[in-house]
Amino acid sequence: SAFNQLLSVGKRCHEAAKKRPGGGLPPTTATPPTLSTQSNFPDEGPISLSDLAINDPFVPLWPRILPTLLCALDAVLQLWHPNYQAVLLRHNIQRYALAISDEEAYLATKQDSTAGGVYGEGGTAGSIVSGWDRRDVNLAPKWSGWLNELRHTCFQLLGLAAGQRVLFAPELAGIFPRFVSVIVDERHLKSMENRHLTQYLKQFLEILLLSCPATLYQSHLSPILGPLFEHLQYRLQCNWAPIIEPNTLRSSSETTKALTTPACENAAALASNTGEEWFLTYYARCGLFVGDLDAVTGEEVVEKARVELSRALSDCLQAALALKGEWGLVLANQAKEEQAVKKNDPSKLKSGPRTRFNDQEGRRVNADGTPRSENDIAIEARKTLRINSMCRFLLLENEKIAGFLVLTVIQCLGYPDVYTCRRCARICHRILETVSWNEQYTDLLGNKMFSIVVKAIVTEPKWMVGLEWDMINVLRDVYCRLVLGQTLLPGGQGPGLQQPRDPTNPALFEQSKSVDKPLQGGGVLCRSSDMPRVILSRLPSISVENIQTLDKGLTEKRAAKDQKDLLRELLLAAAEALKETEGGFSGNDSTFGSLFERAGTAESLLNQKAQRSAIVPDIPEKLVTYSMMQKHKEQENTDEQAAALGDIFKLS
Repeated sequence: SAFNQLLSVGKRCHEAAKKRPGGGLPPTTATPPTLSTQSNFPDEGPISLSDLAINDPFVPLWPRILPTLLCALDAVLQLWHPNYQAVLLRHNIQRYALAISDEEAYLATKQDSTAGGVYGEGGTAGSIVSGWDRRDVNLAPKWSGWLNELRHTCFQLLGLAAGQRVLFAPELAGIFPRFVSVIVDERHLKSMENRHLTQYLKQFLEILLLSCPATLYQSHLSPILGPLFEHLQYRLQCNWAPIIEPNTLRSSSETTKALTTPACENAAALASNTGEEWFLTYYARCGLFVGDLDAVTGEEVVEKARVELSRALSDCLQAALALKGEWGLVLANQAKEEQAVKKNDPSKLKSGPRTRFNDQEGRRVNADGTPRSENDIAIEARKTLRINSMCRFLLLENEKIAGFLVLTVIQCLGYPDVYTCRRCARICHRILETVSWNEQYTDLLGNKMFSIVVKAIVTEPKWMVGLEWDMINVLRDVYCRLVLGQTLLPGGQGPGLQQPRDPTNPALFEQSKSVDKPLQGGGVLCRSSDMPRVILSRLPSISVENIQTLDKGLTEKRAAKDQKDLLRELLLAAAEALKETEGGFSGNDSTFGSLFERAGTAESLLNQKAQRSAIVPDIPEKLVTYSMMQKHKEQENTDEQAAALGDIFKLS
């Protein structure tokens, strides 16, 4: 299509622009490396298309492309509105425009591609629209693939426009309101399937967050992130409700099944009402219509769509908070430079993982082993400014964005997906480092976040095996900052650094010097909160004396391992008492029972110390290694030489 050709040319121009001497910075505003430590940059704001076009010849085309692109995206997203679905689902052929493609069904089955792919043995070709082959004249089996390609191309073009900084140019200020009205239209967000939103986050939003100049966060990100985070919080809650609450009336194994051809009439009748009931069932099945696909594969497709959306969101937030990706690399480079200065060893700046990119010796390399360019210092200075500004913007400057973002991350800690939970635990540390000192967050952090983490550890569900230390570390971070007045290193690492009491008011802690620097550890809540203590005291077999003993131990032993062991021992007592009272998993639905079944004693981290002596038995025989054999031979040769010398000087 024409959009595909534009996307291909635009990407090549953008990649070529980044390889120019300025590293993608406009030549007229590029800051020399010697001046890159300043905090204000002339190019951290709107830049005209003419300046951007000096490096990237594709830029001047955007005023002609963008209006048509927005019209196309608006039209394709409208097909999934309930009023259109009510019409299309009733038609025995048109309904397949809303279906997934054969390729998507095949990817959900996780089959080996060596068997021939979609068309090979066990492939899914012809399983969505039965009775027709995509090689036939009938175009119905091809519609879903075409619409997928069009939608993905539109999202990628919008991501390209953000990456080329065209969206922030003053010449396009007049079209920006139209842009916002399309990409965060409430009807579009509510009607998109999970698979649509996943690509939206990956191909557009993440690039937008990383490319927007720090001075334009309020004007260009606020109108987009507010409605989007609000919708994502509600959608994920509805996605996972049938899984984590299987006993409710509207949450059963039937509601999570993808829509199939025989059920289209009933779904069309429900869609025509466009009420909340339609969206609840729509989100429970992740919005998927799988045509004539078999039930087993249909369930796999729904499960894949459910976890991929939460994973895409966690990855996007990690990139925006400099926990991964190009911003994470900037912080890794800074840590590497600090280590080289501290050890007075410049060679560390030229060392890194061996890759195919760093075969030349003596060149400075990034922390991931890739070579550094001449203008990387100036580029990283701008990225550092954006990293600090983004943390503050997302969590402190807009109440709506911060509220829904933090609530969504906290809820993701309870969703049974290891990938999402582990990454959201890392995001929780960054949240605590940034806002734990703010009393407006005390309820969210000390009550909601703390209670969800405690529940996850004490109930010991099987899906969380291997995540316990990550969760205990989040628990420690909350308790230290909100209760004990202790700061930690970024990521909840290192010993607890105790803040002294305020000499003018002993009820308060003195604030940390790094309170405004979350990347250096952040601050503490000066007025200690009792919420975490109350939550722990409500656990079975946990008394006030146990809490006091815990506080004393965490204050006296501030090493990370000691503090985590103290928390684990306390939660072990609660878990054992809870295990005796609950009698195992209480759910009636066998579909979800195994997922939330309590982990066995051999799997449980809380019982790890009791098992530790029997985990790795001693080797029944002495271990002899190659190096030991070589050392033994060398010793024998030495003894022989010594004996020969002795014979020379032997007296007769």
